[in-house]
Amino acid sequence: MRVLFTTYPEKTIFLAMVPLAWALRTAGHEVRFACHPTFADVVTQAGLTAVPVGRGHGGWRRMVDLDPEGTEEGRAGMPSPYDTAALGPEHHDYDTMKAGYDYVLNAWHRLDNFPIAAGLVEFAQAWKPDLVVWEPNTYAGPIAAKACGAAHARLLWSIDVFGVARQNYLRLHADQPAENRADPLGDWLGSYGRKYGFEFSEDMVTGEFTIDQLPGSLRMEADLHYLPMRYVPYNGRAAAPRWLWEPRDRPRVALTLGTTATERFGGYSFSTRETLDALADLDVEVVATLAESEQRKLGRVPDNARLVSYVPLNELVPTCAAVINHAGPGTFLTTALHAVPQLTVPWDFDEPELARRAGEQGAALVLDAERATGSAVRDGVRRLLAEPGFRERADALRAEIHALPSPNELVTALEELAVR
Repeated sequence: MRVLFTTYPEKTIFLAMVPLAWALRTAGHEVRFACHPTFADVVTQAGLTAVPVGRGHGGWRRMVDLDPEGTEEGRAGMPSPYDTAALGPEHHDYDTMKAGYDYVLNAWHRLDNFPIAAGLVEFAQAWKPDLVVWEPNTYAGPIAAKACGAAHARLLWSIDVFGVARQNYLRLHADQPAENRADPLGDWLGSYGRKYGFEFSEDMVTGEFTIDQLPGSLRMEADLHYLPMRYVPYNGRAAAPRWLWEPRDRPRVALTLGTTATERFGGYSFSTRETLDALADLDVEVVATLAESEQRKLGRVPDNARLVSYVPLNELVPTCAAVINHAGPGTFLTTALHAVPQLTVPWDFDEPELARRAGEQGAALVLDAERATGSAVRDGVRRLLAEPGFRERADALRAEIHALPSPNELVTALEELAVR
C-alpha cells in the first residue's frame, strides 16, 4: 500500500515518526513524507523520500516573522485547551476552553497548516495513498486524507493532551444551549471540508485511530481507538565519539535539556551554570549537552564536567547512572528504554504531566523548573544514585516499554485498518 506521512517543520516531532515510516518501508510499502519545503533536507537525511508542499515557514518560525519582538513571555497567560487534559472536570470551563481553542487555532494551528494544506491535498489526490499518518498538530493530514478517500491515523509523540482536551470540550459543548455553542476548531476544519467536498467529522481532530508510543503507566487516553506501539529512539544522522565507549572510573550523569529551549525560547528554564557548580564536588562525570550559545555563557567549567553541543542520546544514555532532563518525550522515553533513573525538570505544555506520571511510576524524581536550584538538583542526583528503588522502577518501566509491539509488528494491524 501507499502511506503518506506528514508533519510541521519541527525536528523532534519528525524523529519520533521515522521508525514507523521505515517499518512500513521495509515491509514493502511505498512511503512518502510531505513537509514544508524548508524541511525537506531533514526528511531526506533520514533516508526517506520527501515531498515538499506549500510555501514559507510554519508555526513558531512564522510567529517570529510576523512579530520579531514577540517573546514567549509576552504570550504567557494565554489560555490553552490542552492544559485541561490533566485536570479534573471541576476545573473545566466552557468559555475558557472555547477561548483557548480560538487562541491555539490562530496562534498555532493555522500557521502550521495553512502553508501546506492545499499542496498536501493536491499531492494526495494525485498519488492516492491508502493511509495518511499525521502528528496531532498537522491537521492538513486528515484534510488531505478525506479529500482523497484514504484512511488516516494520528501518531502521538507524547501523552494525548489533544484527544483528552477535545473530549472535555465536546462534553461541555453538548451541555450548552444551542445559541451559545461554538466550535472554533471544528468550524475551521469544516471550511476545508466544504472546499474539498466533504463534511467535518471528529476523526479530523483525533484520527480514525491513534498510534500511542507511551507505556500504559504513563499513557493519557480519551475514548478513542488506540494502537500501542513501542517507542524506538532515532537521533538522526550522528556518530558516536570514542570517549563515549571508553572505560569509566566513576558514574556518569547526563544533563540534557533538549534543542527546543534554545531554538525557540532563547534559553533553558533553569541555570545550567549553577547546576554544574553544584555537581562539581560529587564523584561523578557530568556530560552536559548544551547549545554552544549556552556554553559561552558559563564562563567556567568544573573539572568533572564535559560539555558537548551534541551527542546521540541513544548512545549516551546507556553509559549513564542517571540523567537530568526536561521531560521532553523523546529524551524521557529514550532514557526510560535504557532503564536509567531520571531527574526531570519540566517546564511547559506536556512536560509537567508526563513528569508527574513518571514520578508516580517511580523511575524518576520531579523538580519544578522554578525550584530547580543547583542544590536541589544535586540532592536529586544523589538520591537517584544512592537509592536502589529508582533503578528497580526504571527496570520495570523498561520491561513495560519492551512489552509493546514494535513498529515492525504494528505494520500488519495498519494494513488491516487501512483496508477496513
